[in-house]
Amino acid sequence: MRLNFAGATCLGLIAATSVVAQDFVSPEAATGRYRQAGGEAKRFMVAAANPHAVAAGVEILKAGGSAVDAAVAVQSVLNMVEPQSSGIGGGAFIVHWDNAKKAVSTYDGREIAPAAATERRFLTREGAAMGRIDALLGGHSVGVPGTLRVLELAHRKHGKLAWASVFQPAIRIAENGFALSPRLNALLDGDRSIGRLEPARTFFLTADGTPKPVGTLIKNPEFADVLKQVAARGSDAFYEGAIAEDIVKAVTTSSASPGDMTLDDLKAYRAVERAPICGRYRDRKLCSMAPPTAGGVGVLQTMAMLERFDLGAMGPASAVAQHVIVEAGRLAMADRSTYVADPDVLPVPTEALLDDGYLKSRAAMISIDKRMPAAVPGKLPTKAALNWIAADSPEMISTSHFSVVDGEGNAVAMTTSIEASFGSRVMVRGFLLNNTLTDFSYADIADGKTVANAVGPGKRPRSSMAPTLVFDKDGKLEMVVGSPGGPAIVGFVVQTLVAMIDWNMTPQDAISGAHIIGFGRGVTVEPELADLAPALKALGHEVRVGEFPSGIHAIRITANGLLGGADPRREGAVAGE
Repeated sequence: MRLNFAGATCLGLIAATSVVAQDFVSPEAATGRYRQAGGEAKRFMVAAANPHAVAAGVEILKAGGSAVDAAVAVQSVLNMVEPQSSGIGGGAFIVHWDNAKKAVSTYDGREIAPAAATERRFLTREGAAMGRIDALLGGHSVGVPGTLRVLELAHRKHGKLAWASVFQPAIRIAENGFALSPRLNALLDGDRSIGRLEPARTFFLTADGTPKPVGTLIKNPEFADVLKQVAARGSDAFYEGAIAEDIVKAVTTSSASPGDMTLDDLKAYRAVERAPICGRYRDRKLCSMAPPTAGGVGVLQTMAMLERFDLGAMGPASAVAQHVIVEAGRLAMADRSTYVADPDVLPVPTEALLDDGYLKSRAAMISIDKRMPAAVPGKLPTKAALNWIAADSPEMISTSHFSVVDGEGNAVAMTTSIEASFGSRVMVRGFLLNNTLTDFSYADIADGKTVANAVGPGKRPRSSMAPTLVFDKDGKLEMVVGSPGGPAIVGFVVQTLVAMIDWNMTPQDAISGAHIIGFGRGVTVEPELADLAPALKALGHEVRVGEFPSGIHAIRITANGLLGGADPRREGAVAGE
């Protein structure tokens, strides 16, 4: 057996910094870098944001479980050890590869707005857009959670072990406890809202309002009980009955902005299987998640636009290479802001956005000599798109991504979120509830504009999550990848794919490489590539230096086995056998 942990909690924090990329609404604070060595395995592998979660996934795979079985275990543990990022109080997207059937399936577990929601939900009495904290804090920002429903749907189709058995690692940790990690402590220390609502305040903080110290044993018997009920009765135990009643009570009686979720809203929630979206890059095929996330569209668009540039010859230290990646990302972001929303409510022109001719015309707008003055949305055929205007959403997805390959070659890329760090701060039965409704666009509503991503009853807000699979020229699965990071997710995934495909890097080297992401007026460069700043400025970019709190976790399948990478910006790990 080969079990290789590249976990931060074992190897320690290298350097912490409070510098966060400017022009980037950070979902979680950057807390420095943790040593990561990547991992290798022959049969199966898990790469995720915490060693406890990785160990749970490996335990399930060793017991003969499938990639989806492992995903349920990983998510359940992440809910406890990385509570700021994801959990059963949030939502998720799953991209699955069935190696026997040679088929990609995708599952949408995005949260939905309550039936009573209107587009003016996040406006003040005077009609102005709420401030960010006022909008996210409390019950009115909570969407109906989808994580358990989507895991159950995927498990029903692809699970091998009994549903009840895959929750056992998480139940054990919830009952026995885990040591509070350096990153979680640092994020609690930097949060100004977690202490405003009970029971989150008492659960995470000491009596004087400071975070519980690193190493504190954290037990969560309430959460263990919830998992036991879900394990015994399926996700209906969460969406109906006493747990559902407590969720509705927590939302509607929140001391900060109570919401209007009902028991009927919870009972009506359904996860959705959607057709995957796929595209080409060089000699590879890429498949990802369709709307309501814009992330999959954005990754496929950006990679297609980069086809015309010889990035392999340029190399990762080339300012021109980084420039064209940023420019392609800007064009994809412009389309995202205009055209992508919930496809079950509005027509989303996904096919038109991924059309080869359209993307070639978009790529032709990119100059290797200078930054384009403005990245505007493309003009689509009238029949393909309604006359929407561009509208950003104040997306601060506090998210986690993990990648799994099982012993039969099946794979899961799952990106999972509760939106902002610690979500709405509303806690019930040991888990936090999301604030995902603030992913709707509402500043434009205050200005009287009509936008695709407006709040609406039963509607899923736009996302940037982009769990992605890559297949080689022979159609064999080669890469499993994704990242958290709000609107930066597309950039993180694209940079990782370019590094592995064009620059032939290992997953760990690709993930550890410095990010250069375009936002707002310019680009933000992580310190390792700060020496490119003069060349980027000469190309017309306004350059800043800062850290990004990405959380990329990737697996690459080679002729000799599996290579894994965990993001050194989080406390991730890679393990397998």
